[in-house]
Amino acid sequence: MSQQTSGVVLLVDGYNIVGSWAHLIKIRDRDGLEAARDQLTEALVNYSACQKWETRLVFDAQFRGEPSSVEAVTRYVSIYYTESGQTADDYIEKVCAELAQRPQYRKLRAIVATSDRAQQLTVMGYGAEWMSAKQLELDIDRMARSVRRNQRTPKRSQGRFLVRSLDPDAQERLDKLRFGIRS
Repeated sequence: MSQQTSGVVLLVDGYNIVGSWAHLIKIRDRDGLEAARDQLTEALVNYSACQKWETRLVFDAQFRGEPSSVEAVTRYVSIYYTESGQTADDYIEKVCAELAQRPQYRKLRAIVATSDRAQQLTVMGYGAEWMSAKQLELDIDRMARSVRRNQRTPKRSQGRFLVRSLDPDAQERLDKLRFGIRS
């Protein structure tokens, strides 16, 4: 785990999420699985950076035809492609078991994002928290709205005259200039 994280590990069952979010299903059906994976990855990059969570996006190898691999996307997000014959569920359960058994990891909070009921029960048995695909989608949307709202300029003009949007010191200096008063 990176020292920059908040002590939370978010494990995301990638294909379960792709198959649960309506807009990702549309992207998958129109543009392919890779496009849907990319869209999910982008959403998690922004979300994880705001939360400062270590996020592991896990995809089954069955749809790739390549050996297992890990791709670090940002300091918060990594993509894990499982080995052939290993499911994302297997990988996530293994990580949850390791977090529960090893003393050095017990301080970490593990959250598993999936809508798979059997997976939910298994990871909760290891002490991990569970987040549904829908809840993750809502949290990501809420976070994105909050970021957009905070990026807007909060100061608005108080009328049609520019001078009213200036701070009082600037208004006073402008008055002095206008009336030829030297300080």
